Amino acid sequence: MDVEIRTIAPQEFEAYIDALNAGFGGHTRPEDIERERMVAEIDRCIAALDGSEIVGGASAASFTMTVPGGSIRAAGVTGVAVKPTHRRQGINSALMRRQLDDVRANGEPLAILYASEGGIYGRFGYGLGSFHCSMDVGREHTAFVRGYRSSGRTRLLDREDALAAMRPLYDRVRADRPGWIELDPTWFAYRFAETHWGEDRKWFYAVHEGADGLDAYAVYRIEHGKSGDHRNGLAVEEVQASSAQAHADMWRYLFDVDLIERITAWNRPIDDPLLHVLQEPDRLRLRIKDALWVRPVDVPKSLEARRYTTEGRTTIEVRDLFCPWNEGRYLVEGGPDGASCATTDAEPDLVMSVNELGAAYLGGVSFRQLHRAGRVQEERPGGLARADAMFGWDPAPWCPFVF
Repeated sequence: MDVEIRTIAPQEFEAYIDALNAGFGGHTRPEDIERERMVAEIDRCIAALDGSEIVGGASAASFTMTVPGGSIRAAGVTGVAVKPTHRRQGINSALMRRQLDDVRANGEPLAILYASEGGIYGRFGYGLGSFHCSMDVGREHTAFVRGYRSSGRTRLLDREDALAAMRPLYDRVRADRPGWIELDPTWFAYRFAETHWGEDRKWFYAVHEGADGLDAYAVYRIEHGKSGDHRNGLAVEEVQASSAQAHADMWRYLFDVDLIERITAWNRPIDDPLLHVLQEPDRLRLRIKDALWVRPVDVPKSLEARRYTTEGRTTIEVRDLFCPWNEGRYLVEGGPDGASCATTDAEPDLVMSVNELGAAYLGGVSFRQLHRAGRVQEERPGGLARADAMFGWDPAPWCPFVF
């Protein structure tokens, strides 16, 4: 089949969104089009056309993402889909080929995505670099450990005031955790849009104020049970806090909302302090899921953009069939204050594909874990220990925004 791969024209945007929705098994409403138009970069919307019909597509957003000790330009890959009439015909591979070539030409060292099907993206060099977890706890099991004392006050704000108040706090805490994405006011409004692919979502916006001003916020909604039985659920969309006290106070507020039977959250970091605040953490019923998949597009620039926990050096041989310009051996030297990465002819400490490098890049997956899975080779004794001492990072990577 002769399929054309190209960027769309502005007048093709609605047909493009319709095609992506069909690929995901959905239907498009006018409000969906307008919401997506808020943030769409038309010149980064790549379509596959069978004649005049758009049968698939892949988009990217121009993000800046926090990495260990710094930040990096990253292409946020999203909206990758092919109509069911055109699956298994090489269209997705062609879209990925064009997209990664464009990312490289755009000078972005990294590509990141959330995978609807994890088995797809390993073929294109993406590695599983972070996890998140869901929680589902009955209100009767939300007692905190002894010693907790509430502080400050919590208020509910309307949407406009809440977005203006919340975004500065988001920016303050963003710098500390790898995986966070910088969001300008438009993206922040999009993040908390109140309509989403056929679903209306009316949020409550709660902010907590301590001695130094606003230090936490929560965005949530109430899922109502049958009339009169008060068996409601509280679904947490996001909680952010700038201190341990504010974090505990915000969750205490959420657990104490009246007429609620269960509290759920679908995207929390795997090292959430809440695990150590609740008396019965097993009652959270944690479920861990894959989150950010990371793909180095320019290996040296990616490795120089981040910092390293300890001073050290390691030589890594990288194999990359899909983006062969990354193939080679790299000497990485770095520490807390800076890093360098250059090609070398020296014998490697470790050998891996670009997938494993992407998995370890944010500091939440160790090379030893990947070695035990048979995915990283240790060529010189102590190579795994040296690399893990450098690459490991605290806190664990997490992205609160699934784009």
